[in-house]
Amino acid sequence: MAKAGRFFLCIRFTFLKLNLSVPCDVHVFISFSLLRYFFHIAYHGTNYCGWQKHPGMHTVQEVLEIALGKLLKATVNINGCGRTDAQVHAAQFFFHADVEQNLDDEFFFRLNKILPDDIAIFEIIPMQGLPHARFDAVQRTYDYFIHTYKDPFFSGFSSLYLNSNLNLDKMKVAVALLPLYNDYRGFCKMPDRQESTICTISSAGLFANLKGDKIRFEISANRFLSKMVRIIIGRLLEIGDGKMSVDEFEHYLINKETPKIIIPAYPQGLYLSKVTYPYLNLPPATTFTAMLQHSVDGDWLAV
Repeated sequence: MAKAGRFFLCIRFTFLKLNLSVPCDVHVFISFSLLRYFFHIAYHGTNYCGWQKHPGMHTVQEVLEIALGKLLKATVNINGCGRTDAQVHAAQFFFHADVEQNLDDEFFFRLNKILPDDIAIFEIIPMQGLPHARFDAVQRTYDYFIHTYKDPFFSGFSSLYLNSNLNLDKMKVAVALLPLYNDYRGFCKMPDRQESTICTISSAGLFANLKGDKIRFEISANRFLSKMVRIIIGRLLEIGDGKMSVDEFEHYLINKETPKIIIPAYPQGLYLSKVTYPYLNLPPATTFTAMLQHSVDGDWLAV
């Protein structure tokens, strides 16, 4: 059973004083008793305009908040671990919510029952203190799946690119460059809207099945920018198709230039597949990406 903790809401007022370069911060603390829970979930993003709620748009966050509000008979605001784009999936995702009552097994069952089939709750985890689902995450991993032949059963889960002659060796050389750089301004749709374009890439890899007609790209970092993974994939495909050289790819990493025209890869092949916290490191509960990560004609092979 979760224990009630004392939560502190910090309202921060920043005053810029005349002729002073350092702002003076005034903190007002308001204490109140609530229970904070982390929700371990997964969702199929095809029918949604992304995670984050927007007026007039069907989003994962909105569906969850409505369901939680219905069961708790109160307005519930949730905070997710990231902001996936429209039609992007999450094999592992966390959000947190503060509620006034204990959430037991019956609540878990009822919540899953009223949610649509493309959103699943795996665990509801009581937390101590003020852990934050987004700001506390230290690593996120994305997988992107590509198939190069038409298959009606892959259409919503992997991206179709009808090119059976992609140069995977050159794509691999470009992928190996990613952990060597940390400013991804040239791989962001709207870099000027970001507080920072610095991302620490801990690993990046390219995999393919034996026939080379199914491809998987995996990347892990402390944070990602808007459409960053899909932009990387788009350029890797250009390299594989002979439309961009590896040197041109590295040029964007070195000079941090944002091209006038950016064409991200299709969204349906992208999965947020792992989120790690200093205090929480759970394996993904869904077996679907595990199935994708193994091909019918043998395991994925590193390119």
